[in-house]
Amino acid sequence: MRISARADYAVRAALQLAASRDDGPLKAEAIADAQDIPHKFLESILNDMRRGGLVLSQRGGNGGYRLARPAESISIADVIRAVDGPLVSVRGVRPPDLSYTGPAESLLPLWIALRSNVREILEGVSLAEVASARLPDDVAALTDAPKAWVNP
Repeated sequence: MRISARADYAVRAALQLAASRDDGPLKAEAIADAQDIPHKFLESILNDMRRGGLVLSQRGGNGGYRLARPAESISIADVIRAVDGPLVSVRGVRPPDLSYTGPAESLLPLWIALRSNVREILEGVSLAEVASARLPDDVAALTDAPKAWVNP
């Protein structure tokens, strides 16, 4: 699975909004500067997140962006889906819409299992948890595996 730059930037922008929830709306420029995200790209991402119901925008001198819901109720999966669509696809197709034959037939259950595990992790972690550095125990435990931090 690859996390696109768009998804990475969207999650980082959402975390910036979650961390400054009590400070009022944040301007896109402030988010871009804080997270080192190209401003024009961020504007497009924030628009997708607005259309996805994750952020609200406010015009004017005191305007900017803020989360549409409490950070506790927005999962990392919600953010990724808002900007990139399905969490797992194969050649742009969702796994249940695929079919294989012969020796590749059991590939479909593998893709479904992968999607299930990705969903379990990304749907199970909220913006609030990441912003406060309190990952759920089951997710944090996955980082304890000796090979977790090493590229093969």
